[in-house]
Parts: sequence; C-alpha cells; structure tokens
Amino acid sequence: MITGRFAPTPSGRLHLGNILCAMLAYLSARSRGGRFLVRIEDLDVPRCPRRLGEQVLKDLRFLGFDWDEEPLWQSERGDVYRHYLDEMTRQGLVYPCFCTRAQLMASRAPNQGDTQTVYNGACARLSAEEAARMAQTRAPALRLRVPDREMAFTDGLYGSQRENLARDCGDFILRRSDGLYGYQLAVVVDDALSGVNEVVRGRDILSATPRQIYLQECLGFPTPSYIHIPLLTDADGRRLAKRDRDLDLTELSRRHSVEEILGMLAFSAGILEECRPASLRQLIPVFDWGKVRREDMRLARWEADE
Repeated sequence: MITGRFAPTPSGRLHLGNILCAMLAYLSARSRGGRFLVRIEDLDVPRCPRRLGEQVLKDLRFLGFDWDEEPLWQSERGDVYRHYLDEMTRQGLVYPCFCTRAQLMASRAPNQGDTQTVYNGACARLSAEEAARMAQTRAPALRLRVPDREMAFTDGLYGSQRENLARDCGDFILRRSDGLYGYQLAVVVDDALSGVNEVVRGRDILSATPRQIYLQECLGFPTPSYIHIPLLTDADGRRLAKRDRDLDLTELSRRHSVEEILGMLAFSAGILEECRPASLRQLIPVFDWGKVRREDMRLARWEADE
C-alpha cells in the first residue's frame, strides 16, 4: 500500500506552492487507495512556533485534506533522532566539526554557487585528542562521513539522477553546534518510522535525495520512491514564496472558494483541462502522474484576478 505524506515547515501561512505539493502528494496516495500522513517540520522552534504549525493544520482541514494518523511534530522527537545519531556514531560514521561559518565560506571553491559549499573534510582529520581539546572551548557540529562513490536513483518525474557524494556535497551535518538536528537526519528517520514509501516534494529538494538515500543505507532503512514536482511560479515566471502575501491562504480565501483555489492549481499542474472549481474528492478519480507538467508551472488565474 502506498503511504504518502506532506511535511511543511511552518514558518508562515501556506502559499499556493505549498498547497500544490500537498495536493499532489494527497491525490497520488488516495487515487491508489493509499494512506496519507502529515508531519510538521518545526525543528527550528524559534522560527517555527507552535501556533504556526497549528495554523498549517487548520489550513489543511479548511482545504479539505484528511490524514490517517495524528500529525508528527519534529520538535518533539529529539530523543528519536539522538538514538539514530548515536547508532551511526558507534559505527564510526560521525565526527565532530569545529569549523565556523567564516571558515566554511573561505574554503569554498571558486566554481561553487552562493548557496553551495562542499565541505573540505578539515575536521575529519583531527585526532581524538585534538577534538577533545577543541571541544573544551567550542561545541561542535556533528558530520556524517560520505564515501567517494556515486548514488543513483530514478525520480518519478525527472528520471535517472546521479550524484557523487564526496565530490558534490561532502560530509554533511547531522546535528548543528547549537544542538539542532539536521533536516537530512530528521526526514530520513521520520519517513522510515512512519512507513512512508512515496515522497512527493518540490524540485528544489531534488539534490538532497542522494544524501538521504545514503543515510537510509547507513541505518538499514528502505528507500521510498521519490517524485519531485516542478516549481510553481506566478504569471511572470517568478517562484512563489511565503513573502508573496497576495498568494498566501489568508488573502486567497478572501477572494476565492476552496474549490476555486484547488481547481486553479489542478489546471496549472495539468490535471484538469480547464480552469474550473474542483474539490479534492472530485480530483481523486481524474488524477494521473502522466498529466502532471515536467516544466515549471505558471499559475493560472481566474479572470477576475487578471
């Protein structure tokens, strides 16, 4: 049985890009008689206060979503992540890293983008004595050693994907120096323990997948199928974000019914052949991944909005 999920980070109200991802994950699972779960990824509690997570759940119910278990809150699962981090530490796969952000930025190769830094492994070469001495003055982050080999998988929309972990991402963080568990560890553990076997999420997370597959390998977890969906843009081709107040659910619900919002998204994604109102229940029987666009999706708008 398919078990899908929607796992938002509650740093603001849902916008149309979030709703589209939730809708496709939900329709993919429900159209095949599968289960659908919700997880609130609120690891960064100061940025993601509880009230925003509760608002996300309220918004999903307003839109007609239902789910099969009580939502998971990552902020409540520190002991679970610690257990699996300790397991990998015992395997010798984890080491402390004392590098500052300034040091990491200074070590970046000239051809790396502004948001990509492949760690050079400086702290992996520290002796146990050196690491213990440095830990007396600075709390370390904890990194996972990655092998110099290629990880391959097939994405449901984008096909064959390959990445060399050592060359393309480097040893990555499992727990920050402030004690906050990393996204890669938390998402892998939660998907596995929840029985999630289909992950539908945005194309912007596609590059993280090889790291997560390697973590699954280290922990003996199965690898789910992955479907990374194109980004939703406005009529001018600009990516939607939480800063787009006119496209978050607060403003949208003042101008449109739930069925109009969902129908607009379904048409933008290619599920519907015309822009018309539709509920989630009405979209289930017409959903097919073969209809979903592979290129970035430009948001269709009702005539009254144009």
